[in-house]
Amino acid sequence: MSAVDSQSRVLSGMRPTGRLHLGHYHGVLKNWLRLQHEYECFFFVADWHALTTHYEEPEKLEDSVWDMVIDWLATGINPGSATLFIQSRIPEHAELNLLLSMITPLSWLERVPSYKDQQEKLKERDLSTFGFLGYPLLQSADILAYRAGQVPIGADQEAHVEITREIARRFNHLYGREPGFEENAEAAIGKMGRKTANLYRKLRRSYLEQGDDEALATAKALLKEQSNITLGDQERLFGYLEGTGKVILPEPQALLTEQSRMPGLDGQKMSKSYGNTISLREDRDSVASKLKKMPTDPARIRRNDPGEPEKCPVWQLHQVYSDEQRKDWVQTGCRSAGIGCLDCKKPLIEAVQAELEPIRIEARELENNPDVVKSIISEGTEKARDEAQDTLRKVREAIGLDYR
Repeated sequence: MSAVDSQSRVLSGMRPTGRLHLGHYHGVLKNWLRLQHEYECFFFVADWHALTTHYEEPEKLEDSVWDMVIDWLATGINPGSATLFIQSRIPEHAELNLLLSMITPLSWLERVPSYKDQQEKLKERDLSTFGFLGYPLLQSADILAYRAGQVPIGADQEAHVEITREIARRFNHLYGREPGFEENAEAAIGKMGRKTANLYRKLRRSYLEQGDDEALATAKALLKEQSNITLGDQERLFGYLEGTGKVILPEPQALLTEQSRMPGLDGQKMSKSYGNTISLREDRDSVASKLKKMPTDPARIRRNDPGEPEKCPVWQLHQVYSDEQRKDWVQTGCRSAGIGCLDCKKPLIEAVQAELEPIRIEARELENNPDVVKSIISEGTEKARDEAQDTLRKVREAIGLDYR
């Protein structure tokens, strides 16, 4: 198993829903664009997850996958900075999901908040399936297969990372207690040299006896710097440090990100289900037409009627695209009837077009070169599978499935 710094590794995925819109760009992709330069990032197409709710529409899946990947690349997600792959091309996700299902209590899955929420929101679909109940476990397998220490999410998704932490903790507790674990751990400490060993023991005691989190963090950093112990000993000492067993599956942390709520053309959250979107590849005429037709403050019936920006969906878009000077112009002009609604929309149209034009250009180039897109995914999938296979070898060994 290769050495992995879990805390520097990020994993995130998106369900393939076809061409992406501005809501996806501002809510997810702009964050990915930043993370790919700060962490070792794995971004994947969650096509198995799409089947948990849309299993009756498989004919749409393939086109949706490639459309989404093209949009990722067109916005600047760089295969040289991040590993891009398709979930279903890596069977280790499914194997780890199966093995983890053996130790995951049913009640843990039933209590995930989004389980009942999604059933309520998608009443028109039959979600009384094993796959839908188990999708949080599949998400956990996605994360743990890559020993990802950071998972970028909004606050409403913290439950998914927490159940992953619980599953990893349970797995390590069950299978990390190898015969002679404590003796092996003490022997590993001795290999670090007397000074380092004494410091490790002091930090471990501070954490176990006093709950000193700073001591825990210092001890973990100390272990990462040790070049004279094996990776197996390092994993063993990570677990010994916290009073558990050998750390086989590291517990991930939620990388809470500020979620940009992109308003739709009607003022609600931008969503295909509301029919209020602007897609990333939408042509200029369509974008301009949609923005011109946006509803405004219903009190502004005539051009010289004063309005209230807070009641207008157009103002919500100004909060995304306009600087403070432009916002002041909108507030003053609307309330005094100094500007009309079309005047208010004009700078928005220009700003959205300026944002989308480079994406359109890059997407057209990728559309004309599908082999390039497929090659990027093939290379990313090969790299990702190497990592997942590495994890599964360790998991099988811990469980006792490495028959020889």
